[in-house]
Amino acid sequence: MDATASQKVRKGRKFDQVLDGARTVFLRDGFDGASVDDIAREAGVSKATLYSYFPDKRLLFMEVAKAECRRQADEAEELINDTAPVDQVLRLAAERILAFILSDFGQRVFRICVAESDRFPGLGHEFYHSGPQLIRDRVAEYLHKSVARGVLKIDDVDLAAEQFLQLCKADLHERLIFGMADCCTPIDRKRVIEGAVHMFMRCYGT
Repeated sequence: MDATASQKVRKGRKFDQVLDGARTVFLRDGFDGASVDDIAREAGVSKATLYSYFPDKRLLFMEVAKAECRRQADEAEELINDTAPVDQVLRLAAERILAFILSDFGQRVFRICVAESDRFPGLGHEFYHSGPQLIRDRVAEYLHKSVARGVLKIDDVDLAAEQFLQLCKADLHERLIFGMADCCTPIDRKRVIEGAVHMFMRCYGT
């Protein structure tokens, strides 16, 4: 699999089947450990079928990552109650956001995008729009509703959504990237989440 990220993903009858199989293998074995044979076997398709959809393993991994982001964003949105107190909703959102960022899968996506950025800049660009930007847009949509209800006062909603996302990973993301052994305990997560919600509400709450 040596193609570039500029190739287009071809969808067909067994596309979702391939994607489900790849997700299982990538989550189990990671990017480097996942073989084409294992993915094809898990998906119940031939290697020829797999290659017809994804001639490059990086493309397949990015497609799985994008689908995972959409899935988690949809699940989080289903849990949101627009009539609940804003701090409760933001706390729930922060927990889901941080869980993905700190997950092994989330870290693998980040590292691959960084490692392949010179050779395949399209990977990071495509994932950004289907991952981080998707989450930011979902948060911004909720903030717009909260402003309309009069429970938040925000002049630049898009900026506020981005600020909240950054607050949710304060310190933890960098410590994880640089391999700090004491990173990301439940106490660390709670501290960052509570701090993010508290600071955001102090700035934008009515």
